[in-house]
Amino acid sequence: MARPPFYAEGIKFECQGSGKCCTSRGSYGFVYLTLADQKRFAKFFKITRAEFLKQYCGKKNGHVHLLDPPEKKGDCMFLEDKKCTVYEGRPEHCRTWPFWPENMNPRTWTKEIASFCPGVGKGKVHTMDEIKKILKDQE
Repeated sequence: MARPPFYAEGIKFECQGSGKCCTSRGSYGFVYLTLADQKRFAKFFKITRAEFLKQYCGKKNGHVHLLDPPEKKGDCMFLEDKKCTVYEGRPEHCRTWPFWPENMNPRTWTKEIASFCPGVGKGKVHTMDEIKKILKDQE
């Protein structure tokens, strides 16, 4: 019989707006954008989707992602003074933090996520079913 996941009793999490999840911690990764993300961003900026893509995005292996300007040194282009300047328009990738498949094992959660993200342990309890749905939607 399989052991239940470490989050079987749920996890308390509420974003504290620290911006720590938007900064490079030595690993490199793109923020990929779905079509819905692109439309949400275009609406947020009051520009067309084509203008948004031209100004803020790149493509890698057929997937649209936010640009990663060298002057930001791996930090999100929309992070200013440790705050997200596009919070209402932010992509699904950011909306699902910290419930990403690569984060949802006990070792990563404890040693990496909970150690630097001030939202862990605060706010409402996200049930195991809620977390599993978030993870499934990212497949």
